[in-house]
Amino acid sequence: MQLNITFRQFGSSDALKEYAKEKVERVNKYLDRAGEAHVVLSLERHLHHAEITIHSGSWVLRGREKSEDMYASIDLAMDKIEAQLRKYKEKIKNHHGRERVHHRQGLVNNLKVRHKVFELPEELLDEAAEAPAAQPLSAPAAAQPGTRIVRTSEITVKPMSVDEAVMQMNLMNQDFYVFQHESTHEVCVVYRRKDDGQYGLIGVHAPPTAG
Repeated sequence: MQLNITFRQFGSSDALKEYAKEKVERVNKYLDRAGEAHVVLSLERHLHHAEITIHSGSWVLRGREKSEDMYASIDLAMDKIEAQLRKYKEKIKNHHGRERVHHRQGLVNNLKVRHKVFELPEELLDEAAEAPAAQPLSAPAAAQPGTRIVRTSEITVKPMSVDEAVMQMNLMNQDFYVFQHESTHEVCVVYRRKDDGQYGLIGVHAPPTAG
């Protein structure tokens, strides 16, 4: 497995590199095709953040955690990944045996969704906590003064079934996942409902073209 380790906001450490390498390689007992892994270790506001991303065939596994100790953060992030691997081990192996290239993959490779994570000021956090679940805030977070972008990433939209999208969402330990429905070719979002833990599905329809 190819492993890349990035240090942010603090100096590189050979001891941490070796520790992260040892922990990440534990996935080899679950995966036949663990191709590459990327570990990002960062220090933010006196908390030690560990983000571990592992690629296995078409699947992406991710664990993020933070604590007051970097070694503990690495352990917690890997615990999340291993929990999902134990749950989906057989499905991942079976999927690798029937991987296929979608006939529209060339178009999908160019379709990306930008995902931004905002840090809200305290007054907006209070407003969000008091608002009913079905009632969004009066304006998007990006339009509110005092917000700060803490992370930006691009998501490649891939064709898959709804069940596969739910599986990928869980493997990445996320609350949502954007994908292209393999039958309808629509861009969809699967997400975890906060009230009951079940899953929801949002379809994004393309606007009709002018005749």
